Amino acid sequence: MELSDLYSQAILDIAGNPPSAPRLVSPDASARKVSRICGSRIEVDISVRDGIVVAYGHEVSACALGQTSAAIVAREIVGSSVAEVLETRQSMHDMLKASGDPPAGKWSDLKYLEPVRDYPQRHVSTLLVFDALASALEKLESKPELAART
Repeated sequence: MELSDLYSQAILDIAGNPPSAPRLVSPDASARKVSRICGSRIEVDISVRDGIVVAYGHEVSACALGQTSAAIVAREIVGSSVAEVLETRQSMHDMLKASGDPPAGKWSDLKYLEPVRDYPQRHVSTLLVFDALASALEKLESKPELAART
C-alpha cells in the first residue's frame, strides 16, 4: 500500500466537512497535544456532568488523518459517557498498534482510519484528539470541585 492510499475518499470527505466545534468559553478542562513527528496540534475543551460529556470544542491544525479523527470525535462526543470516550481511545490505540478491531456503534466511521495501522509515523496525528481528551479528563479527575461532576 502506498501512502496516498491512506487518504480515501471517506477520509477526505470527513476531514473536509467537519462539524462546528468552537472552543468553549468556560470548559471544565482543556488540554493541548502536539505531534513532535509532524507538527499536528490540537487543543480540546470539555465539560462533563454526571459522567456524560455535555460540551466539547477544539482547535485543530493537523493533516487529513488528524482532522478526520477530530471531526468524528466532534460529531459523536457530546452525550457520550466518559467511560465510552476512554474505551474508544483504547480501541483506536488497539486498532492501530495491536491489529485490534475498529471502534463500533456511533464511532464506527473511525474504521476508515484502519489503514493507518501500516504507517506507524502517522499514528500520533491520528490519535492526537484522543490523547488530548485523555489529558483533559485526567485534569478533571485531579480537581476535587470538578471530579464530582464526572
